[in-house]
Amino acid sequence: MERAGFRCIAAVDFNEEAIATFKANFRRDIHVTCKDLSKYSPAKLAAKLGTNTVDVIVGGPPCQGFSTVRQADSANHGSRVRRDKRRYLFRIFLEYVAAFRPRIFVMENVLGIQSAAKGKFFTLVQSEARALGYRVQAQVEQAWHLGVPQKRRRQLIIGVRADIPGYFPSELRPSSRVGEHVSPTLWDAIGDLPPLFAGTGIEECEYDLARRATILSSRGEIARHYLEDILEVSKAKSLTAHRARPHSDRDLRDFSLLREGEHSGEAEARGVSMEFTYTRTCFTDRYKRQHREDQCSTIVAHLSKDGLGFIHPNQLRSLTPREAARVQSFPDWFKFPVARTHQFRLIGNAVPPLVAEAVGEELKAFLAGETIEDNSSQWGDDAFPQSEAQAVAWLKPLFDLPPTALRKLGDETFKRAWSAISFIYAGLHPDGALDHGDAISRDGFEDYPPISDLEPRLLAPYYERSGWPVILAPIAREAWRRFRNEQLTDEAFYCCEAQKAGMSHRDQKKHLVLRAVSHQVLPAQLHQNN
Repeated sequence: MERAGFRCIAAVDFNEEAIATFKANFRRDIHVTCKDLSKYSPAKLAAKLGTNTVDVIVGGPPCQGFSTVRQADSANHGSRVRRDKRRYLFRIFLEYVAAFRPRIFVMENVLGIQSAAKGKFFTLVQSEARALGYRVQAQVEQAWHLGVPQKRRRQLIIGVRADIPGYFPSELRPSSRVGEHVSPTLWDAIGDLPPLFAGTGIEECEYDLARRATILSSRGEIARHYLEDILEVSKAKSLTAHRARPHSDRDLRDFSLLREGEHSGEAEARGVSMEFTYTRTCFTDRYKRQHREDQCSTIVAHLSKDGLGFIHPNQLRSLTPREAARVQSFPDWFKFPVARTHQFRLIGNAVPPLVAEAVGEELKAFLAGETIEDNSSQWGDDAFPQSEAQAVAWLKPLFDLPPTALRKLGDETFKRAWSAISFIYAGLHPDGALDHGDAISRDGFEDYPPISDLEPRLLAPYYERSGWPVILAPIAREAWRRFRNEQLTDEAFYCCEAQKAGMSHRDQKKHLVLRAVSHQVLPAQLHQNN
């Protein structure tokens, strides 16, 4: 985030090792505190900071309660679902959002939040954030598309305060530092590191510069860019955290049987007899040798327990903390001044810095372009509605039409109706219009008298996850179909100008009401004063 141009003013975590690592790497003027947020109120943090105003809050409530990895022991399914209190810790995060009212918040979690308890918590996060006055969207980050040599996918939930116009982009672009270099492999990231045997290595040592030179000459520009520009190896005075954990003789014998890129189930399928004691029904891929010319498997916190799924491509051991950190895109100067077990856990729990940087650059660009000025005049008088009544008039003919009839509508008629939705609902995001979930509410989701008088179905029922009125779902599906078929341009689909026009219209009406009230009250006040 700081690389993207933000200034961090506070960092809070209940994990002592995370705090120690943060302090070892970042500015001393940041307010860093080791606290459990469920026992540390936003008011206390605001008092420490001397302000309750920030632009952005980023965070990740614990993800273990949603992890698909834990499905094997039924911890995320059946009766045990109700006993995992961590699933509700997102509400603590939202308490901070409610107290500080940032312009944007970003919450990160595992993909399992989508399916845990049949999507209940995925819906709750979005609906409760929307109730706080945020335009909410959920999107999946694919780390390898952002320059990270790893098959990592994570869930982002992004909230933009509803008084800020625009639609935050649902597809992240690589950060400016990555540029076009978006496909490094595992060997581009770790190939220059000194070879080790299991159980060897020290916390701080010298680089093997001759090996690095060989790797750079053989791998080309992608490796050079990743090592020098992303990992910033020249800024590190020495190599740290390159220590290999020990393994049993049995594990080492099993490691030696695996081909590069192969897991234990695949090895046994081709006739190899392995000694490992894990059940074959649940853990067929328990052992995995990574492949040099592919992205690494997702780095996880479980590395703190064992590295069996992260066997080095051509050495008889699992990855070291520094290798895992490089796969996550941590620069080499970043220090982990804690025990190896904690190093693995911190690295596995982290958002890859390149992903966070990409998020930060998008946030900065989005906030730099925020404005509520009504520029609809340049589009012509009939481009957008001029009032709620006109917006409803443009929409109503599309209600209850079957999909075939919606497809036959002319482009101009459909575009006018689609822009009417942006005019009325500044708080809904087009990207949320396809993932509604199953939960439907029949209570009006906002106090909007002009709409409730004109067409109550535009307020309820609505989908709790997306916030979209049920009556508009077929129109949204048709809009997405046309968008994908390039019948709607980006500008027409993400109709920011119609959204701004609606926000400006409501803002002007509010001022008119206030002015009318003041005209009524002021003469009486003057009379009393006289």
